[in-house]
Amino acid sequence: MFSKLNPVAASERPDLLAPSTLAALSYVPSAQVFEIDPALADTETLCAEYGYPLDVMGNAVLVLGKREGQQRQACAMTLAHRRLDVNGLIRRKLDVRKASFAPMDYAVEVSGMEYGGITPVGLPADWPIWVDAAVADTPWLCIGSGVRRSKLILVGSELLNLPGAERIEDLARDIA
Repeated sequence: MFSKLNPVAASERPDLLAPSTLAALSYVPSAQVFEIDPALADTETLCAEYGYPLDVMGNAVLVLGKREGQQRQACAMTLAHRRLDVNGLIRRKLDVRKASFAPMDYAVEVSGMEYGGITPVGLPADWPIWVDAAVADTPWLCIGSGVRRSKLILVGSELLNLPGAERIEDLARDIA
């Protein structure tokens, strides 16, 4: 599906990966990478430019909440045509009163990745990674590479190999 972008094995182009993403490639052995104009890093922009449907594009969203003064965090993976249930399932799973998206500065700092390229591949091992079942069931998925100038392509179910990864039914819902 992504052949017109000329992807290559991710291990062959370490220059197109965040250092932490490169270090985590063993968890996602199918991973391929392709270079893009950083201005196209936004999912909808990339899809419009190359004619790809949103249902093969994955978004990593870092979510936060506090309980008893302690911050709780997770990475939630959804397909681009779906929306996370932040105030429902994610809030309950974090066991907090209110969950929200991580601010950009915080997301960049804790991930060690560029905003617009954040991926679960290479996140700190103590971060829970919640993978929507629809993501895990996607045969070929396009996600961030840790930098804005490239994207990874991998088998969706391989995300479940990452430390702290968990498949979650109905983590996200189709946009109406």
